[in-house]
Amino acid sequence: MSTFGILGSGQAGSVMARVAVEAGYDIIIANLRGPETLKDLVRELGPRARAATSSQAAAESDFTILAFPYAPGATLPVDELAGKVVIDNNNYMVWRDGNYPEVDSGRRTVHELRQEQLPTSQVVKAFTHVQFHERLPMRGPEDALPGLVRLSRPRGHPDRKALVVSSDHREAVELVTRLCDDLGFDAVDNSPLSESWRSGPGTPMWRHHVDGQSSAELIGNLRRAERIPG
Repeated sequence: MSTFGILGSGQAGSVMARVAVEAGYDIIIANLRGPETLKDLVRELGPRARAATSSQAAAESDFTILAFPYAPGATLPVDELAGKVVIDNNNYMVWRDGNYPEVDSGRRTVHELRQEQLPTSQVVKAFTHVQFHERLPMRGPEDALPGLVRLSRPRGHPDRKALVVSSDHREAVELVTRLCDDLGFDAVDNSPLSESWRSGPGTPMWRHHVDGQSSAELIGNLRRAERIPG
């Protein structure tokens, strides 16, 4: 089983670490505060998990997720991630990040901007429209689980949900499709990254991100998306 690097230990990063360990992956998790701040989480996760610096996690993992928003001036471990698949778990949220003219105009998607930050990596947009927190409003005890856990189903289940995967690199799509399957989801390829706007906030598919959608439903909703540049 591959070693999964997780850069970011907030809600998305810590939940992804838990489900990846449960699926049989070894994980290396890092944050900006240093590995000593992750001792409790690593202890909880067990022997498949360890903490490291961001550079170490990037260098020693087979593939990595960036579990934090895009920022134009971000310092990333470019050399350590060279040649590797990097999952971008990010959405363009103006209320949080401010406006990026390239994205507002439709010239670029935020995921193309991330690929430009990591020119020697294979960036793939994934896990951006499944929730890493509880369902609100909650209808019962199961809704206290993060969406990534609550919506997971075994392969072949009639109510299996699907997640979007977008990349400019075929190998990245294939790797993340396998990861989605291991975590209990089908994958729908919405490549290249220039098309990743179709699964962003406000699009037809986004209206179903709380309780998920099947592959057929997701494909139809992606096709119905209309781009309206700012």
